[in-house]
Amino acid sequence: MTPETFKKILTNKYGAALTAIFCSVLWGSAFPVLKLTYEEMLLSPADYGARMILASLRFFLAGLLLLFAVRVGVRQTVKIKRNFWPAVALLGILQISLQYFFFYNGLARTTGMKGAILQSSGIFFIVLLAHFYYKNDRISWSKVFGLATGFAGIVLINWGENFSFNFTVTGEGFLIMAGLTSAFAMLIAKSLAQDINAFVLTAWQMILGSILLFVAGILYKGTVYLHFTSLAIGLLIYSVFLSATAFSLWYAVLKYNKAGEIAVYRFAIPIAGAILSAIFISGESLNILVVGALILVTAGITTVNNSAEED
Repeated sequence: MTPETFKKILTNKYGAALTAIFCSVLWGSAFPVLKLTYEEMLLSPADYGARMILASLRFFLAGLLLLFAVRVGVRQTVKIKRNFWPAVALLGILQISLQYFFFYNGLARTTGMKGAILQSSGIFFIVLLAHFYYKNDRISWSKVFGLATGFAGIVLINWGENFSFNFTVTGEGFLIMAGLTSAFAMLIAKSLAQDINAFVLTAWQMILGSILLFVAGILYKGTVYLHFTSLAIGLLIYSVFLSATAFSLWYAVLKYNKAGEIAVYRFAIPIAGAILSAIFISGESLNILVVGALILVTAGITTVNNSAEED
């Protein structure tokens, strides 16, 4: 595929939508993949250090894979101009180091339902920040309605789990911080993607972010031993693929589209995660709540897209 064809797809409304949904499905598949990986590696709930090291390994390898693909596959440079390095490093810290530090630690201290709902807070932060950051990406009542509808789908799909309103800084607070850091990272990525190849940008921010994540894993309390089996290696390889592919394509979509409108497609992440978990994780199954959630999320995406046409 030529760069011109790739750009034509991403600047097309339906091409951008399908690409964003594809990225969200890939990210959603990470939930069952990680569950299976933890089980296969015999990681206990207290092995937070090992989980962060596993995450750092995943992103470091994904970054190397992208650099190899760009340099050898399409024979393009992987160099970044010196003046862009501070911003790329900041993106790596926000998108990889801080987001996954908050996410892994916060999720360990709260329920699955709260985790899914609070993780989606990043979508609201993106839309709100884009309203103030970009003159052509203003929030509207139709966008608010679309976001509320999509969020209702997230609540519905988790309705069967125990839900409480207890709040702790290191639990629910960390998950909200994960959403906030992800939102800031998305805006930085959109700006950088205008000047840097999306795949090169993804590669370097992953490598830089994974280094800090690795250091945090070493210093964090818990076991740092990783027990690799054939299945665990296969799952890690898939995780590397999904990280490299999803982040690269997402940054490419951001380059040609409004951040506040593309963000709504991230509602598909927990939906895809629930469906794929029902398929691959024993004890989990599809039900009427999943169907209802899919309808609400689809309605939310449609509403936000319609508001984009009216702007």
